[in-house]
Amino acid sequence: MTLNQLILFLPSALIVASSPGANNLLAFANGSREGLRPAILALAGRCVAFVFLVAIVIGGLGAVLEASEIAFQIIKWAGVLYLAFLGVKTMMGGERSEGGVSGTVVPVGTYSLVRREFITAMMNPKAILLFTAFVPQFVVADSSVSITNQLLVLSAIYISVELMAATGWALAGSIVRSLHASARQFAIFNRITGVTLLGAAVMLASARRT
Repeated sequence: MTLNQLILFLPSALIVASSPGANNLLAFANGSREGLRPAILALAGRCVAFVFLVAIVIGGLGAVLEASEIAFQIIKWAGVLYLAFLGVKTMMGGERSEGGVSGTVVPVGTYSLVRREFITAMMNPKAILLFTAFVPQFVVADSSVSITNQLLVLSAIYISVELMAATGWALAGSIVRSLHASARQFAIFNRITGVTLLGAAVMLASARRT
């Protein structure tokens, strides 16, 4: 990669990666409910999903999704329903303490958090279009390096930037979490977190291919 490519790509990638999309709102929710460390570990799910998406795009399937409104809508609404399910479950206090005290937060297993990040990323068609439409803009066609290799390098850099931005969202959530202590506050916070996830579902529902 050339220096000019990096100078153009990095700021753009940071802006895109920091935007309040479905996955970043999920990272914020994880940080606010589970704390910083679990929320950061959960980002492994997003990273794995993005690696799959890069492989899909390089394999040519990303172009199919970009061209097919039906495929886009199917994936999008599956993601909307999943986020809405998580939001309603959180608002209803679906995860309670062993003693049954409503409103207290019980740590969710790391695997469950990783799975949520993975599914949310895979069911977000905008994530696929990110590697189909955004990243390729920074490929230099007349470079001595093949387009595929450039896409791999740019995608790897973007994923790194994405994880850094997501860590910021998780940190913000954990800071908010530190301000709450009582069971009553946790009950209110469950609702706030649920609304955050529902907001992510609404944002994904409004996503368009262009």
